[in-house]
Amino acid sequence: MALNIADLLEHAVDAVPERVAVVCGDRRVTFAELEARANRLAHHLAAHGVGRGSHIGVYSRNSIEALEAMIAAYKLRAIAVNVNYRYVHGELVYLFNDAEIVALVHERSYADKVAAVLPEAPKLKHVVVIDDGSGGDYGSYGGVDYESALAAQSPERDFGERSGDDLYILYTGGTTGYPKGVLWRQEDVWRALGGGINFVTGEYIPDEWTLAEQGKAGSLTRLPAAP
Repeated sequence: MALNIADLLEHAVDAVPERVAVVCGDRRVTFAELEARANRLAHHLAAHGVGRGSHIGVYSRNSIEALEAMIAAYKLRAIAVNVNYRYVHGELVYLFNDAEIVALVHERSYADKVAAVLPEAPKLKHVVVIDDGSGGDYGSYGGVDYESALAAQSPERDFGERSGDDLYILYTGGTTGYPKGVLWRQEDVWRALGGGINFVTGEYIPDEWTLAEQGKAGSLTRLPAAP
């Protein structure tokens, strides 16, 4: 039974590797392609000291790369931390330090903001940059090009065993105060958001395969329609 987000993805890859997993604009990637790229990024991050319990900032708008970064973190039993692209300098400094971010994946257009924050975030040691065509300068702080980082690493799935107790962190707020991190167990993410609990009966679905079979049979219990 898989109760970890990375494990659940890997089961999907094994079941339907050539099925489209993500569509973003004109881009489409299959489950196999998504995993291979996430594996490459995970190996790159591991080579730079990221491991179980490490916090990885994901400073990006919705993109395939942002999803790959989150999956890569979970494969390492590290924790992806979302960074709101609207945050200004003070909020970024606070978040990077409060979340104890040790590695960052960011869109190139935020290079100037990252350069300004890095001197005030001493635990942040490694930066990977998604090229968005903006031309931002990341060489001054040793940022590594995202695609180059992936190309140099293995796409193999050779990671250790994970747990449903591994953490998921969501930073929210910041409009009326500093951002706040909310901690979830990964099993709870699946239970609450991924269909792993019957919200009518409160019964836990035993595993993702049972959920999939129920979906095929059309037997999932649905909430009654509003009157």
